[in-house]
Amino acid sequence: MVPEGETVRLLLRPIAPVDAAQIQQIFPQWEIVRYLDTRVPWPYPPGGARQFIENVALPGVARGDSWNWTLRLKTDPERIVGNLELRRGEDDNRGFWIGLPWQRQGLVTEACRWANDFWFETLGFPLLRVSKAVANTASRRISEKLGMRLVGIRERNYVCGRLPSGVWEMTAGEWSAWKSRGNRE
Repeated sequence: MVPEGETVRLLLRPIAPVDAAQIQQIFPQWEIVRYLDTRVPWPYPPGGARQFIENVALPGVARGDSWNWTLRLKTDPERIVGNLELRRGEDDNRGFWIGLPWQRQGLVTEACRWANDFWFETLGFPLLRVSKAVANTASRRISEKLGMRLVGIRERNYVCGRLPSGVWEMTAGEWSAWKSRGNRE
């Protein structure tokens, strides 16, 4: 079960097949996909969003392995501006993307803060770990803002090629302490 979520400016709605057309319009941009895992096909095919939703996102949700939301502005709740996913696993529990017009506005930081609460407080996981290309400074900054720590560097394949990848993590206790210090990022 994937519940709806809400932040100051965003609505997080469970991904659904009806979302494919909007995602297909905004997602296949090099600036969005270049630092994503090579599971993302590039060039992005027609119907790629529908294939992702039907063959990856929804089966993962049904198995209880992942939780996947569309991001929408409260001021325009029918328009999808991005995506956020949480997933079980050892090294990469959270992923996201946001459309180009909505980048650099703090929206993903807001969504990730909500997702961290959901991961630790609702799902009860003890550790959140994310991998990201070292060159992806915007994504790194989100991890830094939310109190995560860099625990290692390794090579990883991305759509743009093989790159050094930072592994960032945070425990449930560290998240609770970060919030108790009044952090509002």
